[in-house]
Amino acid sequence: MKFTIVFAGLLGIFLTPTLADYDIDVNDNNNSGGSGQQSVSVNNEHGVANIDNNNGWGSWNSLWDYGSGFAVIRSFKKKSCFVHKMNKEVMPSIQALGMLAKKNKLQGRGPEGPPPKSLIYSVKPDKVNNLDQFGESVVTMCKGIPTYMAEEIQGANPILYPEKCFKVDILWILNISLCEEAMEN
Repeated sequence: MKFTIVFAGLLGIFLTPTLADYDIDVNDNNNSGGSGQQSVSVNNEHGVANIDNNNGWGSWNSLWDYGSGFAVIRSFKKKSCFVHKMNKEVMPSIQALGMLAKKNKLQGRGPEGPPPKSLIYSVKPDKVNNLDQFGESVVTMCKGIPTYMAEEIQGANPILYPEKCFKVDILWILNISLCEEAMEN
């Protein structure tokens, strides 16, 4: 009986960090060309990460639903949502996201650290009519907001890409560019 109690206690100690929800805040103290304040909330139980960027009119939210395989970026300035498939070869796993964000925060990383990975997406001009296909998390975030599908462009360079792009830089880990000819800044 004592072994069972000790085993259950140890199991609880080791499983708690993997099942727990946690938040990480990162500030851009000088805000010189920076991204303001970003925070990451991870819900391991539901397999969802929420990244918030608070920067006045340039604020945005990104939700990564590891269960459905879709991510969404909601831009306050554009008053729109952009849904895309998660590229699991480039986007960190839910466990690695928390680890990388904590590591970058503790090391004071930013522009001085290694360059982040980049993803470039082409935004389709037609609005998405059925958000249910992307999962409950996307529906909750984008219900009632114009939503567009974005498809990854392999091997494109955002500097050379001729269309206008909305850029999302996530915690010095990942840069995402959503590009569309008609996209207004």
